[in-house]
Amino acid sequence: MTDINHLIRRRISGNHFDPKQTLQDEVLTQLVDLATRAPSAFHLQNWKFIAVRSAPAKARLKALAYGQNKVEDASVCFIICGTLQAHRQLGHSLQAAVDAGIVPVTLRDTWVNMAQEAMQGQTQAQRDEAIRSASLAAMTLMLAAEGLGLMSCPMSGFDAPGVTQAFGLSANELPVLLLPVGHAAPGNWPQKPRKPLSEVLAFA
Repeated sequence: MTDINHLIRRRISGNHFDPKQTLQDEVLTQLVDLATRAPSAFHLQNWKFIAVRSAPAKARLKALAYGQNKVEDASVCFIICGTLQAHRQLGHSLQAAVDAGIVPVTLRDTWVNMAQEAMQGQTQAQRDEAIRSASLAAMTLMLAAEGLGLMSCPMSGFDAPGVTQAFGLSANELPVLLLPVGHAAPGNWPQKPRKPLSEVLAFA
């Protein structure tokens, strides 16, 4: 518990990244692999990650993020998407867990039926679930980055329709967050104090 406590208590949403630092493919793969360990309803795994790291792609994304420099300065800026219509592929998504002997076939079929009932034709329910899953994956990726000595900064300030068009996202891929990741440059604040627990914690 000590290690995860330390990571959570030191993590910041940084604004200043070292633009001279790059990250190898292996590091990006590791970050996304860890991000996909996040939970999702019915094990939908309804997310997609686009690692934006080339100079032209960063420039396009920076313009769509209202000129925020961290998009360009960070080693990589992930576009983290939640996917709609994920319930249609749930049987396939669960098959690895069935093959591993973790999820019985009967339970897989039950979950598939439940997901169909909850989401088929329910645009808002699909959107809500996509945003939840993408956000959980983003937080997992942030902690993974922190564990590698990297800094991150979740961003909701961007032109989502513009990102969809500029990066060729499908109608079922919803850009939820931008997440720059890289090495810190001087000038970042330490973690800011939080509200006292008495204001945010209740017992029932």
